[in-house]
Amino acid sequence: MSSKNTATVVIGGKVIRLTGYESEEYLQRVASYLNHKNSELEEIKGWKRMTSDMKAQLLALNIADDYFKAKHQAELLDEDLQNKDREIYDLKQQIVELSMTLDDLTAPVDGKRNGKR
Repeated sequence: MSSKNTATVVIGGKVIRLTGYESEEYLQRVASYLNHKNSELEEIKGWKRMTSDMKAQLLALNIADDYFKAKHQAELLDEDLQNKDREIYDLKQQIVELSMTLDDLTAPVDGKRNGKR
């Protein structure tokens, strides 16, 4: 099992130590993502008057929204990949069938060239 990594990050102006099995760079990216989402939400009218609980709930909802959109996109890409795999399989089958047909059609011609009938 991988060893745990620790990263000191700044989230919302506060220094936090994160520990996890992911790389330090990954932990920094997560913190950067949270800071970006916080910055987006700070542009909402009335943000400064909201309670910390309301701010946390809006942040969680925005992150959940991003997650579900990304998950849906991944599902679409996976479905597209499966369709392309099926199409490739079908095309390979057609190549095999056409190759066998070609062999059948050229077999008598090859026999005549070699003096066979």
